[in-house]
Amino acid sequence: MKRPQILNQIREYIISSENNTVFVPNDFSQITDNKSAGIALMRLETEGLIKRILRGVYYKAYYNAFLDEYVLPEPNKVAEAIARNYRWTITPCGDTALNLLGLSTQVPAIWLYVSDGKYKEYCYDNVVIRIKKTTNKEISMMSYKTALVIQAIKAVGKENIDSAFIIKLSNQLTDDEKDKMYEEAKTATSWVYQYINTVCGR
Repeated sequence: MKRPQILNQIREYIISSENNTVFVPNDFSQITDNKSAGIALMRLETEGLIKRILRGVYYKAYYNAFLDEYVLPEPNKVAEAIARNYRWTITPCGDTALNLLGLSTQVPAIWLYVSDGKYKEYCYDNVVIRIKKTTNKEISMMSYKTALVIQAIKAVGKENIDSAFIIKLSNQLTDDEKDKMYEEAKTATSWVYQYINTVCGR
């Protein structure tokens, strides 16, 4: 496929996407290779269709007239895009997991993730995303929600979990998610799995 055709296809895909959608070259693997996709994204940035967050990471710009500025995507969307580009599996951990589950209103100072990839840290616009390598048993062969709950429980710690936390966490989950979690989390650390049993009403 010729470069103008590649550019047009990627442009059309981005135009049809929602504002603040994050894009990386690997998102266009069905159209072209990563190098050509990267060149196309740089061209579309020049056109003003997208804005650059980090090297190789862009978003469909959304201008908020009230704030009189462009609004950046949520850091979690950026982290997920980075993971897609490298084909990593990542799961929020620490305060990030608690925030995303609605168990904490505190915005993380550092957005933390565990991954089957490399240790990496990314900084932009006062946001820090830190990805650290972990054992595959904590994130692989599990749904996103199961892995997220495991990390949230570990973040609070064995000695600090109380009935209020269990109830609040349980209320965040559907019955189907609980059933799946009960089966998927059997490879988790034993004390974590005990709390998961309680969360799932077992």
